[in-house]
Amino acid sequence: MDILLSLPIASYFFSTSVTSWSTSLNLLFFYMTWSTLVLTHSPIQIELIGTTAIRLVFWLIPSLLFLLFDNLIPSVARTIKHNGASALPPTDFKTLSRLLALALFNLALETAVEAGLSLGLSLLLKQPVFRTSTTLPLPWQIAKQLALLFTLREILTYYTHRYWLHGTPPPAPPSTISKKVKLPKAPKPRYLPSLHKSYAHRYRSPPFALQVRVDHPFSFLLHRFVPTYLPALVLRNNLHLLTFFVFLALTTAEETLSHSSYTIIPGVIMGGITRRTCMHYTGRKPGNYGTWGVLDWVHGTGLGKRDVWDDVRDEASKHQLRERGEDLVDDAGGKVEKALRRSKRNLNRSKSGKRGMSNKRGKGWMVEDEDNSEGDWVP
Repeated sequence: MDILLSLPIASYFFSTSVTSWSTSLNLLFFYMTWSTLVLTHSPIQIELIGTTAIRLVFWLIPSLLFLLFDNLIPSVARTIKHNGASALPPTDFKTLSRLLALALFNLALETAVEAGLSLGLSLLLKQPVFRTSTTLPLPWQIAKQLALLFTLREILTYYTHRYWLHGTPPPAPPSTISKKVKLPKAPKPRYLPSLHKSYAHRYRSPPFALQVRVDHPFSFLLHRFVPTYLPALVLRNNLHLLTFFVFLALTTAEETLSHSSYTIIPGVIMGGITRRTCMHYTGRKPGNYGTWGVLDWVHGTGLGKRDVWDDVRDEASKHQLRERGEDLVDDAGGKVEKALRRSKRNLNRSKSGKRGMSNKRGKGWMVEDEDNSEGDWVP
């Protein structure tokens, strides 16, 4: 698995735009190593070892490094944290040990649940859950499937987090029944919200990265595991295992950064996700249930003065997309105009060549040109 982690996988996704010898060699090396893994290991082994390695690399190791930094240099850490010193993690060894033990237990739990589901479905369907072959998926196919996976994950995360883990009942639809008939009220789920509140929201302060997996095991599976694994099962017939690895790596890195509470997270969009996550933990009223903030904006459950569209506008202005777009349009228009002028000039030259005028000055022909009134002598 050490070989798998050291693969230059990024070179594969950018291989269509970068045509250097090093990229070609990296792609060949990646293909050979992946083919060796597929031919020498079972699909369930590759899936479980790969997902565990991704969670260790993109969550556990960065979380411990962030925790070490916050505790060793708190005077610096609080200056780059949302809400300042209140966002620093606890320094009590007993508390940190208990939180770390719960996080590691949930990590082992989701790995065991994934192993059971993948093994059971493989035996039931008589084929691997994800397509595990030596044929690599195309970059455009990966991009389309990632977009669909993130969309399904956002929908599941929002509604599970809002209605199951926080017990917020959906608005009742307008009833056409007579007002004299009293409909029974739907009971609010009290058990799950109490578990989620007592574990994940025990401290009313901005989270730290280790808290991604600090929750009651049942609440954790509903909140983190199901929205990530269930969309992949929906696309299992066409989903390559490598695409699932990329999706898992991106979601794990996103959860780690969004729960770090740092104000120096790169990117306006990612910074907005981090800010909304902090407000979800510290807000006086519930809200910010989703990750990207789109469904919070649709349902009016967003907290704070800024929403996802403010982040999008800031990202666009940061990269000056409007000015760049205008420059590209101007450049394209100039090139089209030059091409049209060149085509028109060539057409006029061809017409004038056909009706070329004969001149008896010497033995040559003189062809008239609109750009040269005196003509050109052609021997």
